[in-house]
Amino acid sequence: MPSLGRLHLITDTRPGRDPLSVVRAALTAAGADLVVQVRVEDSATDLEAYDLARRVLALCTPYGASCLVNDRLHVALAVGAAGGHVGADDLPVAAARRVLGPTGVLGATARAPGTAVEAVAAGASYLGVGPCHATSTKVGLPDPIGPAGVRAVSGAVDVPVIAIGGVTAARVPALRDAGAYGVAVVGAVSAAADPARVTAELLRALTC
Repeated sequence: MPSLGRLHLITDTRPGRDPLSVVRAALTAAGADLVVQVRVEDSATDLEAYDLARRVLALCTPYGASCLVNDRLHVALAVGAAGGHVGADDLPVAAARRVLGPTGVLGATARAPGTAVEAVAAGASYLGVGPCHATSTKVGLPDPIGPAGVRAVSGAVDVPVIAIGGVTAARVPALRDAGAYGVAVVGAVSAAADPARVTAELLRALTC
């Protein structure tokens, strides 16, 4: 499995966003330390997801940054991404592992120690844990678990825990203290006036 970067940027394809410009800016600040997770709206076609994923992968490759595809593992395979990420309503982790094969990076969503342990046993390479804080990026999310929830999960597994949900640079130290290996962001970077600057701030908070 390729080494996993500590900062995950999830593409924001909501109306008015420009995910490719944001990815370009973030890569200039983070380079190989960045993992870009391609996520599209549920209404997007597979062709649209494929087109975005191949463009993101083309941006990541010169920097040595990893590209993953959320939910649509067939798109990840089609573009040659490093792997994918599955949520609670996607393929079961064991099935996703069979799709990606033994070497692909496979992330799984978890918010409690029990489900986290099950996901790792089924083949997850890392866990996306949250939401840690309130966020408006995605609707229908459960209540935030806070750093205490991250600590409970990170103490139960031996794979990297990536905290997600309302993450800002100011909140990173508490999440790292709780055992998070890294963080995943959407709006913190995509809505920023200067995505490269915010990316650099997040990375500094993760590595200091």
